[in-house]
Amino acid sequence: MRLCSIASGSSGNCIYVGSEATHLLVDAGISGKRTESGLRELGLTARDIDGILVTHEHADHINGLGVLVRKYGIPVYATAGTIRAILSSSGLGDLDPGLFHEVWEDRKLALKDLIINPMHISHDAAQPVGYRISYGDKRVAVCTDLGVYNDYTVECLKGMDALLLEANHDVNMLQVGPYPYYLKQRILGEKGHLSNENSGRLLCRILHDGLKTVILGHLSRENNLPELAYESVRMEITMGDNPYQAGDFDIRVAKRSEISPVVHIA
Repeated sequence: MRLCSIASGSSGNCIYVGSEATHLLVDAGISGKRTESGLRELGLTARDIDGILVTHEHADHINGLGVLVRKYGIPVYATAGTIRAILSSSGLGDLDPGLFHEVWEDRKLALKDLIINPMHISHDAAQPVGYRISYGDKRVAVCTDLGVYNDYTVECLKGMDALLLEANHDVNMLQVGPYPYYLKQRILGEKGHLSNENSGRLLCRILHDGLKTVILGHLSRENNLPELAYESVRMEITMGDNPYQAGDFDIRVAKRSEISPVVHIA
């Protein structure tokens, strides 16, 4: 099983998860050309993609969806609310509704040899979800765009072998930055985005001996720095109420404009 960020950040998100037989994208928020380039680096083409799992309808998660769907006829999986929002959008061009398939939170879906299990997240979108994906007894998750986490979130993310988790902003950078007040409040709110510190605190509750890799994703261009996200999360882990040190785990930061190293889960 493989997990790889083709692109992750506030300007566009596209994550690859796959086995030898099944190849999926989580979101298609970058151009079709960039998506195809990233897939080539993985030894794949867009024709190999068995489905696109869409977390929600915001532009940085669906900007390239229309091109990929029209050109390759790739099936799209999303919640009913997200599908309605996408099909009513005027910015993606004509889309074939027959290519869209509904998923439900906490109801498993089999796509060839992968099992998809969506999870509820708190974000200001129609019906947003994160995705847990399993192959046999191996499990990964992609969980971004959540303003808050709770016990449900923790339970959903326990036992993962690898995880891409949001570390969107540094609170101080956001507060003194150029964003207007209403946007700052949105990002800091319960349906906004997870800060570096809260990302680290969430990790403290789900760390376990079998966790291979944590990828920090969806970093804000204006309100975060890769080095700051990395060090802030590591500090929360090391100083947190858990038996681990940050050095016990492979922690990486997903890149905004280029493919990240592939995580292989044997």
